[in-house]
Amino acid sequence: MLRQSGVFRAGQEVRERVMDSNDLERERGITILSKNTAIDYNGVKINIIDTPGHADFGGEVERVLKMVNGVILLVDAFEGTMPQTKFVLKKALDLDLPVIVCINKIDRPDARPEEVVDETLELMMDLDASDAQLDCPFIYASAKQGTCVKDLGDDAVDLKPLFDTILDYIPAPEGDPEASTQVLISTIDYNEYVGRIGVGKVDNGVIRVGQEIVRVNFHDPSLMQKERITKLYEFNGLERRDVREAGIGSIVAISGIPDLMIGDTLCAPEGIDAIPFQKITEPTISMNFIVNDSPLAGQEGTYCTSRQIRDRLFRELNTDVSLRVEDTDNTDTFKVSGRGELHLSVLIETMRREGYEFAVSKPEVIFRKDERGKKLEPMEIAYVDIPEEFAGTVIGQLSERKGELQGMTTLANGTSRLEFSIPARALIGYHGTFLTSTKGTGVLNTVFDEYAPYKGEIAYRKQGSLIAFEDGEAVTYGLFAAQERGSLFISPGQRVYAGMVVGENPKNEDIEVNVCKMKHLTNTRASGSDDALKLVPPRILSLEQALDFIDTDELLEITPKNLRIRKKILDSRMRRRAAHN
Repeated sequence: MLRQSGVFRAGQEVRERVMDSNDLERERGITILSKNTAIDYNGVKINIIDTPGHADFGGEVERVLKMVNGVILLVDAFEGTMPQTKFVLKKALDLDLPVIVCINKIDRPDARPEEVVDETLELMMDLDASDAQLDCPFIYASAKQGTCVKDLGDDAVDLKPLFDTILDYIPAPEGDPEASTQVLISTIDYNEYVGRIGVGKVDNGVIRVGQEIVRVNFHDPSLMQKERITKLYEFNGLERRDVREAGIGSIVAISGIPDLMIGDTLCAPEGIDAIPFQKITEPTISMNFIVNDSPLAGQEGTYCTSRQIRDRLFRELNTDVSLRVEDTDNTDTFKVSGRGELHLSVLIETMRREGYEFAVSKPEVIFRKDERGKKLEPMEIAYVDIPEEFAGTVIGQLSERKGELQGMTTLANGTSRLEFSIPARALIGYHGTFLTSTKGTGVLNTVFDEYAPYKGEIAYRKQGSLIAFEDGEAVTYGLFAAQERGSLFISPGQRVYAGMVVGENPKNEDIEVNVCKMKHLTNTRASGSDDALKLVPPRILSLEQALDFIDTDELLEITPKNLRIRKKILDSRMRRRAAHN
């Protein structure tokens, strides 16, 4: 769309997924932050907002939908409607937004566009779409080739049918250009030089540089703050452009207001009226961020103190509305709550790349109480796509974890789609087991459902840990003896310390191993016994795998260079004493 609207010059080199500007977004192939852009077509300016699909970043979707007049729902011509599709579509339908359905990747050899259209309409009916919303236009596209058609039999040339459909079907912004200024802030960007930058849509009137405005909030009637507009930007292609004023329907970025928050309305003093704004869904999972106190602390990170970690976590709240950060009784520990494991792991990886060093505890769900004092826990709907041969195994595993099978369908290519209602805590640490059980072919997606009565105890992990016995450097001789007890996470030459987890024991118990043990030198040599020792290559855990693996009595030590799993209590005698108590 950007190329064909003239944002890029003819022949200009443009990298793929140009809107996913964040390194983590590009590496993981997902959208984490919503992005704004704008194009001109036939003299009409079309503002576009690219939103995440994953439920963990739903806070981004919930707030930006207040800025738009309609949505393009992108559905894969092979995969069909996914759990994420359901999540974002429900939010759009609830706001009564018109929908254009774009069936993408119709050039795939295994594409099944007709079936996907039926799936999409069924999903819209399940979500109580109105008759007008069900009568939505369908576009069939190949984004890779830059073409689309309104009917499958037509010749595909360019994206003109999509642009024309947007102009015909999505209504122009409504508002009164003569009324008092009203701008709802839906997104906050942050810049070290200019501070907070608010992004929002001009609902009424005109906003100008130098104008005096009043900042109010629908959910906080006490807020009544006078401010002045010092800088105003509009989006054009991938750039922000300085403007002197902007009228209704314009999406603008405003800097110079230090305490600007998502949900604030900027009004003219003569017409103060806050625009209603949807409350963001509360977090369901929390974990502790702790100052690293291991024997190797402070050797690899630039920012290691509690003040530096606290400042960074609270700075994240400037841009992430779904996150919660709380101080605890311990000045070295901060409770961070988010929408899911992925939400928190992206924050951890971002901080790690910025040079922060810290430790985190195992993610835990946030429980609630109902009016009668009964314990409630968050439930998820889990959608599992797996080859039919693995269906029995996965059903058994999820049933053990208190999951209830809600439905099972067979897709065209011999894949089974299972739908489970399952406690959110049952899925913590399950992803690695799931990939192993399905030989890496399974796809697991989840979406938050509701808080429901507590389902009882669930065993998190059936394996134990191999724990280093002493401080030092791992050597081949010690590792060779240790690998008989289980699979190792480290290789020769790595520094270890007493209480550090160096591997996994297949049995459900922790074992101490001496990976620093050297072979005693003697004058005697026996034939064959001094052949080179063969080590099995270690399992190198990614951040998500390490978070999945750690148990409730363990921590994950995170530095810019290494991930180390360790026991909370490093001393073995103190650990045993604590276990008996």
